[in-house]
Amino acid sequence: MKLKKKVIRFIKKSIRRVLILINNVLITLPVKKNLVVFESFQGKDINDNPAAIYEKWVEKYPEDKSKAYFTVRKAQYKTFKELYPDINMVRKFMPKWVWVMARANFWVFNSRTPKWWNKNKGTVYMQTWHGTPLKKLGTDIENVMMPGTNTEKYKRNFTNEAHRWDYLIAPNQYSKDIFARAFDFNNHFLDIGYPRNDVLYYGDTQDNISRLKKEYLGRDDLNVITYAPTWRDDNYKRKGVYNFELPFSLKTFFEQVDDNTVLIIRPHYLVKDFIDIKGFEDRVYIMVEEDISDLYLMSDLLITDYSSVMFDYANLKRPMLFYAYDLKHYEDDIRGFYFDYRTELPGPVVEDEDDFYKQIDAFNKEKKYSEYDKKYEEFYEKYCGWESADSSEKFVDEMRMISNDK
Repeated sequence: MKLKKKVIRFIKKSIRRVLILINNVLITLPVKKNLVVFESFQGKDINDNPAAIYEKWVEKYPEDKSKAYFTVRKAQYKTFKELYPDINMVRKFMPKWVWVMARANFWVFNSRTPKWWNKNKGTVYMQTWHGTPLKKLGTDIENVMMPGTNTEKYKRNFTNEAHRWDYLIAPNQYSKDIFARAFDFNNHFLDIGYPRNDVLYYGDTQDNISRLKKEYLGRDDLNVITYAPTWRDDNYKRKGVYNFELPFSLKTFFEQVDDNTVLIIRPHYLVKDFIDIKGFEDRVYIMVEEDISDLYLMSDLLITDYSSVMFDYANLKRPMLFYAYDLKHYEDDIRGFYFDYRTELPGPVVEDEDDFYKQIDAFNKEKKYSEYDKKYEEFYEKYCGWESADSSEKFVDEMRMISNDK
């Protein structure tokens, strides 16, 4: 077994060396005008800001659709081609990917790309990122506890990557200030809000919500509560394998709500297979691959803890409940927060299971948490003030202007 692993590692390293050599030759060629490579979460999905920008780009400039590509991992390629037959895709690290990456006019990514992959000097690297930070990021993290790295290495890799970005989206002034410091970013900011959230403005209609409920849940007369927790950096068995246990009883949860209420659980993809919903399959939906904006639009209440979903969902101005059962451990020992978690959030913060059920019951009776109205308005102004229905359009207009200036 050890010999087999060594052989596999040798083959992978050899392939990487060949790719690097080819890459270093190809990036000496001029870029192809309006050739754009999009990538979401290192090729693991087609969603988030890059997907919203892609849709707007091909809508406004259909003549360039054949030059717009989405990077996907080889394992997901077949699935994504069935789901999105109209999108041009390239398998990551395969020959065509090497070619389009080296000749691209633009890279539009929402996370980091391999540090060993060099960029053509004519390529404009536009980083969208993927959330407003609550937990500390980059160089602001005092103690990195992720498997496979250490604090010094993590910070060095993070800033080296950020120095390659030519443009970076800022969803609000708060994030802009943090990104500049935590990423050591000193290039061009785009103060336009997140393109992925455009739909939360133009899609927040009764007809659209009814359509989504029918599509995902089979009927449109259901009340929807969504639980979207963050993943715990330190709760793992080994690298890439994380633990998860639902921190409340489904039986007790459903005793607090009416019979017309269903629960959507949106876990991190690394823990989706560890959630036990036995006995409640008709009322609980585990949704990982689905567009999270669709889940927001269907939801009457969002339950989360330390996830940046709170900032996106706030665009809808709907109630939120914060179930922080491990708050002290999380804020002190793992990542730390950028603001006072207990006082600034626009909804109840509960740390034990009994209080959690009480707040679920309270919401079921009133359908809101009215005592948080003023705090919610303040939260919205601070974190959603730059959001709109046209962030995607602003982004592609910037791309076109950059392209035309060359």
